[in-house]
Amino acid sequence: MKRLCFALDLIDDPELIAEYERWHQPENAWPEVTAAIKAAGILSLEIYRVENRLFMIMDTTEEFSPVEKATSDAQNPRVIAWEKLMWGFQKALASAKPGEKWIEMKRIYSLPA
Repeated sequence: MKRLCFALDLIDDPELIAEYERWHQPENAWPEVTAAIKAAGILSLEIYRVENRLFMIMDTTEEFSPVEKATSDAQNPRVIAWEKLMWGFQKALASAKPGEKWIEMKRIYSLPA
């Protein structure tokens, strides 16, 4: 299993942040988006927030490829619609390339067993 972590900011507006969180409640999840996540080999996905900073943890299969996931997502109308909706709440990090949203984080510490 691989663990990947990503960061992204939200637009710093309390109402938009609250709405973003509402969209991420289980009853508001789009089944097609959830299915696409699982089909890509993502076993577990959690998003945490502090202020307007988001942190996403993904546990994936060893075969998981972010490039293949992005390619598949670009052909899925529901994922495209979800991403367009979410982009209304999100703000790219300063280091993001044009069109880039979630930035993979580098692990700098792991508690020894």
